[in-house]
Amino acid sequence: MIADLAHLLGYEFAQNALMAGVLVAVVAGLVSRFVVARNMSFAVHALAEVGFTGSAGFILIGLSPVLGLLFGSLLTAVFIGALGLRIRERDAVVGVVMAFGLGLGVLFITLYPRYASEAFNILFGAITAVSHGDLILMVAMAAVTIVGLGIMYRPLTFATVDPVVAEARGVPVRLISILFLLLLATAVAEAVQVVGVLLILTLLITPGATAERLTAHPGLATVASVGVALVSTLGGILLALVTAVPVSFYVTTIAFVCYLSARFGLPAIERSRGVTGS
Repeated sequence: MIADLAHLLGYEFAQNALMAGVLVAVVAGLVSRFVVARNMSFAVHALAEVGFTGSAGFILIGLSPVLGLLFGSLLTAVFIGALGLRIRERDAVVGVVMAFGLGLGVLFITLYPRYASEAFNILFGAITAVSHGDLILMVAMAAVTIVGLGIMYRPLTFATVDPVVAEARGVPVRLISILFLLLLATAVAEAVQVVGVLLILTLLITPGATAERLTAHPGLATVASVGVALVSTLGGILLALVTAVPVSFYVTTIAFVCYLSARFGLPAIERSRGVTGS
């Protein structure tokens, strides 16, 4: 198996997949912690679902499905940010926008005269099909997201921990929320290429949820979230290269094991140390 893997790693498609995996994992890990802390799991699902609609629409007019995915996700982020001004309104707005977007997606797929394999790759993920051109676009998307998060990190953390006090201190909480949604949309457009629309929560929720179980320190939690995303993504890609099982299965499984280990394994170790120490 190791010899087969070493042989496959000599091919460009495998190298592109690993480089794309690193980009996706770093971005997803950075964003995931804020997604969990801000209770935005439903918004992630909506961005991915309507991003798929954008892919289907772009395929219909002969354009890149990846650009369509990014366009659909960003447009959804704008709608959610503009309409869901209050937190209590957000879930309802997300549901309304997602339902309409999915309806459009069904229409676009129906109108397409041929089998839309590109759209189904977006639906289920196809990291081993990432081309050199896709990789360049992903580098640009990752750079925008990382730089944006770096600029927003302190006010975003403040607005996440205590939005009321942050607003009283002059932090533009509403603007921060909209900008984060746009960065989240970009992260979704990247992560979908690994696990697909249907399993997007794996990379944008599980790393952050796992990190929360490991540490309460914001900086360490961010590092842990990125680490879980990297282990899950790269481990999934490497295992998929030498088996006939899809990448998305391995990624979701590894991420789930990491979460279970953090949730149940770490407390068990701490309890055993306490007993030993006493």
